Amino acid sequence: MANRLSAITTRTGDDGTTGLGDGSRISKDHARINAIGDVDELNSTIGVLLTEDLPAEVREVLIEIQHDLFDVGGELSIPGFELLREARIASLDETLQSWNTELPRLAEFILPGGCRASALAHVCRTVARRAERSAVHLRTASPVRNEIIQYLNRLSDLLFVTARRLNRSPQCQGPGNDVLWRRDRDRQQ
Repeated sequence: MANRLSAITTRTGDDGTTGLGDGSRISKDHARINAIGDVDELNSTIGVLLTEDLPAEVREVLIEIQHDLFDVGGELSIPGFELLREARIASLDETLQSWNTELPRLAEFILPGGCRASALAHVCRTVARRAERSAVHLRTASPVRNEIIQYLNRLSDLLFVTARRLNRSPQCQGPGNDVLWRRDRDRQQ
């Protein structure tokens, strides 16, 4: 791993480049930096979600995910280095399956919303999808392990299920249910 930053203001990026974990420098608008930034934003939005009153099990899973995302960002910042373990994808799969079986079957699309925590989980989900798209885009020009893309894909699914689960939790202070899309609503207004 690269050296830890001891000073935040280095002025080395004033020319529009940034340093990667391997010591190389690339343009701040490079696809690699976009992917790293989207993963960082995802981690930050999960941090905002963690400020809510959440069920303990959800909180524990989200904290582990934050650590995983730090590994994903680290792996993206050091080309050729592997940090994310396949077991972490399996862990998301297990949690996704377990939590999804507790939810009623969806008969219609849902809108992002419900209680505040659920709405925030939907925001996290959309940022996860963007991070996934950024990683896929980066892979067109540079190697990105498939595990990174699988993890981000599975994570967005888990965040969708998390939003639904939060709408049913005792901590939910809103309507407490999924907000269903009404395809038959009056469209003339």
